[in-house]
Amino acid sequence: MAVNSPIMTIMMRASEKAARSLIRDFNEVEHLQVSKKGPGDFVSAADRRSEEIIFEELKKARPDYAFLMEESGSVGDQKSEFRWIIDPLDGTSNFLHGLPHWAISIGLEHNGEIIAGLVHDPVKDEIFHAEKGKGAFMRRRRLRVSGREHAELSMIATGAPRRAKAKRELFMSEYNAMQIAGFSLRRYGAAALDLAYVAAGRYEGFWERDLSPWDVAAGVLIVKEAGGFCSDIDDIRHKAVDTGNVLATNEQFFEPIRKILKGAKI
Repeated sequence: MAVNSPIMTIMMRASEKAARSLIRDFNEVEHLQVSKKGPGDFVSAADRRSEEIIFEELKKARPDYAFLMEESGSVGDQKSEFRWIIDPLDGTSNFLHGLPHWAISIGLEHNGEIIAGLVHDPVKDEIFHAEKGKGAFMRRRRLRVSGREHAELSMIATGAPRRAKAKRELFMSEYNAMQIAGFSLRRYGAAALDLAYVAAGRYEGFWERDLSPWDVAAGVLIVKEAGGFCSDIDDIRHKAVDTGNVLATNEQFFEPIRKILKGAKI
């Protein structure tokens, strides 16, 4: 049974406080669906509230750490050795439509390396977390990536670009190549949870391009600490957190899927 470190306790406390606010707001979204204006402004406000709560909790506990946040951008002394990387509401479109699949993501970076990560799904009451060299857990249960090695029995998650014709065409080429290879594909719209699910063995892999650091900082570490592989899609020498082009899989599928995606051309 894992015993949470002081830093993970701080991260959990911040996410749980923000989660209570988000759950209250999420319970109101369904009532707003019938209005002509729609719930967009309401959800944007919920996103900002969540970020403010997380920021205040982490700032209080570690006042010298810098921040990179989806809504507020870079805050604090960016020369600090430590930096929080925060997505206060990953899966905003799902939240907006009343779909119960969204999460809070908090990563901690030390001198450019992610050393702690947390992905919190408030609706399902699941907290996936990891610290470098200490393994990955869901609450206090150890996580391990899937051991499946046959494409026909495997499930791969992905995310689709919304803009730029060339990027959409590349995605469709990759998607078709993965289908032809026999994989069952899913798109659920929350990259942080997709990565956490790879770590938990619920998916065999996940790929998506053009993500932001706050989408993946926590999840990348959780996958690695669960025994998985994670890198830039095109070049394993590059960090996926830096490029935003993420491939995360179990050991068996990392090279085969990289080869499939590399061969998918527009």
